[in-house]
Amino acid sequence: MKILVTGSNGLLGHKLTDLYKTKSNIELIATAKGVDRYPAKNGYTYKSLDICNWEEVKNVMQYYKPDVVINTAAMTNVDACETEQEACDKLNVDAVKYLVNECNNINAHFVHLSTDFIFDGTHGPLTENEKPNPLSYYGRSKHLAEILIMENSTSWAIVRTVLVYGIVQDMSRSNIVLWAKNNLEQGKSLNVVGDQFRTPTLAEDLAQGCALIAEKKAKGIYNISGKDYMSVFDLVYRVADYWKLDKSLLNISSSEGIKQPAKRPPITGFILGKAINDLDYHPHSFEEGLKLMNEQLKSVIKSI
Repeated sequence: MKILVTGSNGLLGHKLTDLYKTKSNIELIATAKGVDRYPAKNGYTYKSLDICNWEEVKNVMQYYKPDVVINTAAMTNVDACETEQEACDKLNVDAVKYLVNECNNINAHFVHLSTDFIFDGTHGPLTENEKPNPLSYYGRSKHLAEILIMENSTSWAIVRTVLVYGIVQDMSRSNIVLWAKNNLEQGKSLNVVGDQFRTPTLAEDLAQGCALIAEKKAKGIYNISGKDYMSVFDLVYRVADYWKLDKSLLNISSSEGIKQPAKRPPITGFILGKAINDLDYHPHSFEEGLKLMNEQLKSVIKSI
């Protein structure tokens, strides 16, 4: 099977490369804008691709003719999407249209990453049948992309996920676990929201979920997240507890108390029954995820 991944320089993109480069039955085409940032340049093909350029998308798709395309590329900084709406639309909506169109032309199965931020957060955890009602521009862009896929793609799966965390050697962006760990190690006091609830997702688990969907060419919407439901404050507390950091530095705050340009849904988190039954998806517990990250951090430090 030939699989093309967009956004291969990101956290999920790296984890998919980790997964696929060891599989002899998979030919991986890793694509991202600019140079390849994956450390070991073997076991896969890299092609620079700007998915906002329809001509580039067309040329790359026609040349490689993948069986499956996994679209991990997106503008995911929620506050930046609120203030840079045109850039958000280009990457999160227009580029998806180009990918769908070219996947249809070559009969490729399209797997697209979406988010819990398409919901308004009045209750949770949520099933795949929940009605979207986004609060932020980011959430709206991801919801529009979902509609576009459902109405136009001939073979598709949408992977909804929640608060992804993990570690790679070349981290261009942080995530909540690393943010909490790094700041607490520096003795910084942190204000953390206690009224937002999630099911945080280990990047390896998300990659595994995407791979299971690609392998089966499963169709429809799938919730792929962690299985442990917690507040964001509880998440940071558990990070402090795992690495034996000073919990007295943590201050619980309300969403109103932390001024951010974009609104966040208070309660999300996912029910994973469909992914467990259809795909045999089994994510790590949150503490197992932290243990895996800790081992990876040690090997990253050794390699520097």
